[in-house]
Amino acid sequence: MSVTSSPDAAAPPGAAQSPSAPALPGWSHVSSGKVRDVYAPAGVGPWAGRDVLLIVASDRISAYDHILSTPVPDKGKVLTALSVWWFEQLADIVSSHLVSLDVPAAVAGRAMICRRLEMYPVECVARGYLTGSGLAEYRSSGTVCGLPLPAGLTEASRLPEPIFTPAAKAELGEHDENVSFERVVDMVGREAAEALRETTLALYARAADIARDRGIILADTKFEFGQDPATGALILGDEVLTPDSSRFWPADAWEPGRPTPSFDKQYVRDWLTSPASGWDRRSGEAPPALPDDVVQRTRQRYLEAYARLTGKPLDLGA
Repeated sequence: MSVTSSPDAAAPPGAAQSPSAPALPGWSHVSSGKVRDVYAPAGVGPWAGRDVLLIVASDRISAYDHILSTPVPDKGKVLTALSVWWFEQLADIVSSHLVSLDVPAAVAGRAMICRRLEMYPVECVARGYLTGSGLAEYRSSGTVCGLPLPAGLTEASRLPEPIFTPAAKAELGEHDENVSFERVVDMVGREAAEALRETTLALYARAADIARDRGIILADTKFEFGQDPATGALILGDEVLTPDSSRFWPADAWEPGRPTPSFDKQYVRDWLTSPASGWDRRSGEAPPALPDDVVQRTRQRYLEAYARLTGKPLDLGA
């Protein structure tokens, strides 16, 4: 079985370089991904000798395989706080990698101390609605990840039932590849593949019910799982049900047949591909800096997603 212990892939080649990760007492910097900085316990400190990682969510934002030069203030706090909240809602289905929120003051509110896991090389995607890459495949073949779907579906159609549509994690700088369930079996074995599928769909069902009660549609989301090296137990890792890993739609704006506004970085994508940016995504050049209004609108969508899902505004003083 192919596994990786890295909780966050490094930045893709050619992407804008992320700022240097801050020095943190008691921790040694290990790697930086598109959004997260990862640290291991230093030789001296309260976590020395423990098999844990400190995972820090920065305010960096990525789009079209580039880390943008303009951060979105408080984004890291939203990703961390919302993941922690969801871990609590889902704990009876599967344990998470979260160990402690007692982190260095410099990263308080946007960091978690987590168990080190052997991560499965599979993005575990659950879809309840048809959009994105799933819609593109459906239009071509009538399937999503090889699963046949009824005829006549369109953009934002609700599926007859949620489906498991995994993706194989790609090499750095490449897009993940949608794969069939049987390909996942080949990658990790049938028992593990079935556990990943069953747990993914159970988590999606719980989260979709919670979101629906708050006037939000969970169109799709992705989970990442690992094994506890000591016990072999399936553990939920990475971030969970955030605007970076999910499509959240306001229920009152949903209408099959047309795109639905979402609580994520769509403002960023739309501006980058508009004439206003002057950027050609096929050029290979780094995207330009984001205007203040795009940054503020994106920030507000992240904060609104947190408030609507949890029922309270995020305490930004944390």
